[in-house]
Amino acid sequence: MICIDGSAGEGGGQVLRSALGLSLVTGKPFEINNIRARRKKTGLMRQHLTSVQAAIEIGNAKATGAALGSAQLRFAPTAIQTGDFHYSIGTAGSCSLVCQAVLPGLLCGNGPSTVILEGGTHNAMAPPFPFLEHAFLPQLRKMGVEVSVALERPGFYPAGGGKMVVHVAPKGDLVPLDVGSRGEHDIEAEAMCASLPSHIGRRELAVCRKKFALAEGKTRLIHVEAYGPGNVLSLFVRSADVVEVFTGFGEKSVSAEKVANRVVGQVRKYLQSEGAVGPYLADQLLIPMAMAGHGRMLTCKPTGHTITNIETIKCFLDVDISVEQINTTTYQIVVDS
Repeated sequence: MICIDGSAGEGGGQVLRSALGLSLVTGKPFEINNIRARRKKTGLMRQHLTSVQAAIEIGNAKATGAALGSAQLRFAPTAIQTGDFHYSIGTAGSCSLVCQAVLPGLLCGNGPSTVILEGGTHNAMAPPFPFLEHAFLPQLRKMGVEVSVALERPGFYPAGGGKMVVHVAPKGDLVPLDVGSRGEHDIEAEAMCASLPSHIGRRELAVCRKKFALAEGKTRLIHVEAYGPGNVLSLFVRSADVVEVFTGFGEKSVSAEKVANRVVGQVRKYLQSEGAVGPYLADQLLIPMAMAGHGRMLTCKPTGHTITNIETIKCFLDVDISVEQINTTTYQIVVDS
């Protein structure tokens, strides 16, 4: 039984999700205590409980402590189940984070799977749908996996009600990934509005055009139907090896210009680094790279999530993960077995 302290590192849900995914991959049982101890509301929230329930079904696992508010969980998988799955969070909790918990296991399955997820698809504190579609999953496809995601309905906070469908078809061992310098790049912007005036998206895009000297054709305004109002601005930085995605969300009493300038700031910080991999993508790629046994990426300064993820991975897989500072803004992360 691997014992994990959920208060270690950044002390949030990342420790739990990574442990679930890695347990499915290795078949190793684990016990986690102090779940989300560093968060204002500790223990399993609805989104985290859905991740656990999904991992229980997909891993044909036995578990104790799988209840709302629980600060302790024991999880013991037996065998990966593939097929069709459907999980509804019941709140605006992130569908992407539920996917994060079970996707590593499905990559090891003996057949294709389809997972329908309902809840939040565009969340401020989680990888939003555009990030999955354009940044993360294309890197998995480079590693030899047939994987895709489709958005059937966006879900914004607080209404939720979003729906996305993930298709996974494993193709054997993962191919190691090597992503170096970014090099030449192109920037595009997209503003999405649901039940909100068009001028919000137009003003956000106007800021992007001004800050990055974008032509009109590099920006687009999209209107969608959702269960509640929502607005998300996405900036796409396209280079030879990676599409990086940075997002900002409309908030009450926060101007469209301020939302846009926040995202512009994220992009500028990313562009200061020579690495093609942004800080959030680096975090997401660690587990598949560790599963492949080898890998390298140039990135920005690792986040607390990334450092915590590295320590969790080492609990389950016999790999060495090194973080080396190349210069003031660029870091190299190397995975080796």
